[in-house]
Amino acid sequence: MRTVAAYSAFAPGAPLIRDSVKRRDLRVDDVAVLVSHCGVCHSDLHALRDDAASFPLTPGHEFVGTVLDVGSGVTDFAPGDPVAVGNIVDSCGVCDMCAAEQENYCREFPTLTYGGRDRVDGSTTAGAFSAEYVVRDRFVYHRPEGLDAAAVAPLMCAGITVWEPLRRWNIGPGSRVGVAGIGGLGHLAVRFAAALGAEVTVFTTSSAKAEEARELGAHHTVLSTDDAAMAAVQGGLDLVVDCIPVAHDPQPYLASLALDGTLCLVGHLGSVSIETVDLLVGRKSVSSSGSGGRRHTQEMLDFCGDHGITAQVEVLPSALVGTAFDRLEAGDVRYRFVLDMGDLVGDGTPA
Repeated sequence: MRTVAAYSAFAPGAPLIRDSVKRRDLRVDDVAVLVSHCGVCHSDLHALRDDAASFPLTPGHEFVGTVLDVGSGVTDFAPGDPVAVGNIVDSCGVCDMCAAEQENYCREFPTLTYGGRDRVDGSTTAGAFSAEYVVRDRFVYHRPEGLDAAAVAPLMCAGITVWEPLRRWNIGPGSRVGVAGIGGLGHLAVRFAAALGAEVTVFTTSSAKAEEARELGAHHTVLSTDDAAMAAVQGGLDLVVDCIPVAHDPQPYLASLALDGTLCLVGHLGSVSIETVDLLVGRKSVSSSGSGGRRHTQEMLDFCGDHGITAQVEVLPSALVGTAFDRLEAGDVRYRFVLDMGDLVGDGTPA
């Protein structure tokens, strides 16, 4: 076992404090990663407020770094390789979902980067708000050269969450895609859809975000509070990726769909109320998606490398993790905070 510096909370709602976690000795198929940057996600905020979560809790599930060491059976990675890891670090590997390379839907439930159950020893996983992370090689991904490391980290959660539906519905030239909500998820959905060749429409409640949307690659912006503007796009889109993170009425976005169009909900994963007639007229569908499987995750990273796509981030030293969460809760970020974990190493704290 190896002790490494980390940030942990010891009760729901408690602040993250400097601490340490144990990292296991390398198994035959393990990769040890020196964490350079880790994204700060809304799901981290929710976990830290969750009375049902297991504490102490070390968050962090979208991170990048370099390989420190590998197990004896690892052949695809070597020390010094630039890598990225997302919110899934293992799965059963044998169910129908895993066989289809959709490990994110593993029937036995995937092992999460933190708060998950290790499939070998049953221990609880501790996240990447830490100096190092040890992970099974199948869930480590090659990070493209030439991209800013900090801006790659959010691709491993926000990016793959919106990439999978775009690929599932074969978005490309001639496709008409709507994106509702321009935050950590939505801004990447716009960039991906535009790079895939789609005509992109952004729905926003803020007219001030129109220029931001255009800079991200959107061709059209619609103020969702403007009834006339919403009526003008009725029946005009093939897919709407709904990235709005709070409960809301999906009907206006269903109305924007063309024949056989799909509304994919990836932001708010709570209950929604839908009138059947809103689906009947136009034979529309409602779907959802979460995270991504191994094949699509590496595909997304390779696509980003080829097209120079990264998240728009604000980087803070890890010592300011509390500031990042305060500002995230207040909505004061464009569009993702990323922690520079370099200050966890070299100051006398075990690492």
